Parts: sequence; structure tokens; C-alpha cells
Amino acid sequence: MNIIASGLTTVDSRDLMSYLQAEIPKLGVGTIVLGEPKRLNNEDTHSSENVRQLKIALEKNFPTQKVVMVDERFTSKMAFQTMIDSGLKKKQRRNKAMVDEISATLILQSYMQQLGM
Repeated sequence: MNIIASGLTTVDSRDLMSYLQAEIPKLGVGTIVLGEPKRLNNEDTHSSENVRQLKIALEKNFPTQKVVMVDERFTSKMAFQTMIDSGLKKKQRRNKAMVDEISATLILQSYMQQLGM
């Protein structure tokens, strides 16, 4: 299918809806994939409720797009390891936006694998 998951950019939470309103039509997005925060024992984390509220807001603002949640456990650790493996210096690895973008890419890749893509 020649499909690849890659990050676009990191957006401040306050700007997320306006960013998505501009980008979703431009990119032809059919599905919005959210990372679902869970603890190792599968319980919710301190941010789980916020993500559920975001899902509801996305479904309201983008009724023609499917909104799905994908387990995001270990993605930050995997992103950090990816940064190390790619030779980034310690100072560059402190860039939270880069960690978030790599984590988001890993979450999207996980979703695509679930679909058999």
C-alpha cells in the first residue's frame, strides 16, 4: 500500500483545534488517532480523563472523522531510545516536542499495524 506514518509538527494544546480545523481538510484526514495513557497494570493515569475529554471534543468538532484511541504505553521510552539510536546529542534529546512527535508517530504506526497496513 506504500503508506508511511510520520510526524507533522508539535502543536500547543491551546492551538490544537484551530490547527486541526485548518489541516484536516487540507490533508484529507479520515481518522484521528489519539494515544491512550495507561499504567502498566492497565489502569488510567492522571491524564486519561483529559484524553477522553479531548476525544469527545474531536468527535464534536470533526463529525465526519473517526476518532480512535491506541495504547501509548512505552512510546515515550521508545521515542527516547530512537533518538539515542539516531545519534542525537543529550541536549537534543531533551527536546520534549521531538519526543512527543516521535511518540505520536509510533502510536500511528501501532494503529496502522492493527489494521494490517
